[in-house]
Amino acid sequence: MPCKYFPCNSGADAQKLKTWLASRSTSAGDETQRKVQAILDNVRQQRDQALVDYTRQYDCPDFHADMLTVSTWEIKAARASVAPDFFSILSEAAKNIRDFHQRQKTGSWIEPAANGTVLGQLVTPVQRAGLYVPGGRGGTTPLISSLLMTAIPAQVAGVEHIAIASPPQKNGQISPYILAAADMLGIETVYRLGSAWAIAALAIGTQSVAPVDVIAGPGNLFVATAKRLVMGEVGIDMIAGPSEIAILADASANPIWLAADMLSQAEHDPHASALLITDSRNILDQTKKELERQLESLPRAELAGKSLQDWGALIEVPSIPAGLELTNLLAPEHLQLCVENAWDFICGVKNAGAIFLGHFTPEAVGDYFAGPNHVLPTLGGARFSSALGVETFVKKTSLISTNADYIHAHGHKIAKMA
Repeated sequence: MPCKYFPCNSGADAQKLKTWLASRSTSAGDETQRKVQAILDNVRQQRDQALVDYTRQYDCPDFHADMLTVSTWEIKAARASVAPDFFSILSEAAKNIRDFHQRQKTGSWIEPAANGTVLGQLVTPVQRAGLYVPGGRGGTTPLISSLLMTAIPAQVAGVEHIAIASPPQKNGQISPYILAAADMLGIETVYRLGSAWAIAALAIGTQSVAPVDVIAGPGNLFVATAKRLVMGEVGIDMIAGPSEIAILADASANPIWLAADMLSQAEHDPHASALLITDSRNILDQTKKELERQLESLPRAELAGKSLQDWGALIEVPSIPAGLELTNLLAPEHLQLCVENAWDFICGVKNAGAIFLGHFTPEAVGDYFAGPNHVLPTLGGARFSSALGVETFVKKTSLISTNADYIHAHGHKIAKMA
């Protein structure tokens, strides 16, 4: 069996499931935190030299300081090397993402009040943003979509200076697709930097790397730990854990598609979680068979199989409303509603990073192309936090103006409160 069968008929069952899923957290232990803190301290002291040393050790043996910043001609050459049809797809996805995030913009406001008082709020972008873009398994699966999902909201917010950090491959190159996407977006500053030292450089600054105000983007445990440690010195988007999906399905769902959606999540990471929640035992049985069948021909079968075995679950609930209640407890990163009349259930969803409605809305649509952001809270974080967006890159500043009449009328009250 590729993943666990889990009957969930009570609140105690639901809590047991939640506790099990929480145990997959890859939060840093003391040893990892110590190592990352040492990296931050070394970058603070040795600056560029520390970046060169770490990159030589872990990424590119022949790395040198002149390679830290990707040249303009390399970026232009990368764009020219990308097939026009793929670039067209990239451009269309970027337009969708930009259109969606334009709707998130909020403006400043100023409003006169009584006695000559003026109150307001200024909404201003941060000046500098640093975006971390993972290279993906030795540079073979670059996260181009993550670049679009972080850079475009920053641009919509009005950030003036945007820099990208992405780890080089062993030959010192960054994926031409990442560079082409950067050029398409008009981003000129790209650093060949990965892991915790990239986060350190963006937060602290070195001879070659200008410090930023906000760091955003996904990454591994070392990246997440570094972001946690520099938080407060700079702003960050979130501390994200392994990816996850919960699919709520009724008897109208297609087991072939359900299995494909679960596998598309499971192949991301050995700690990724894929859950199917349904009131139909037939759907559970058929989806289990489909998972086994589709795994046989999946290019990343070993990775997806381990993920499903360790963190996948086929969950049987008494009813779809009970399943919806369970998803609110779990607060999944991605929630698919593969049920009849999916829109009828939307008001019942309280906690989810993103919601995918209906049988023809797979998670991949939102992850890559439709427009909403795919940098989402994980590990139950959707109970209290939101997707990366325009607000990640703006600040809100209060405005207060009073006059002599106001002070005369209220000064004694203020003095007593103080």
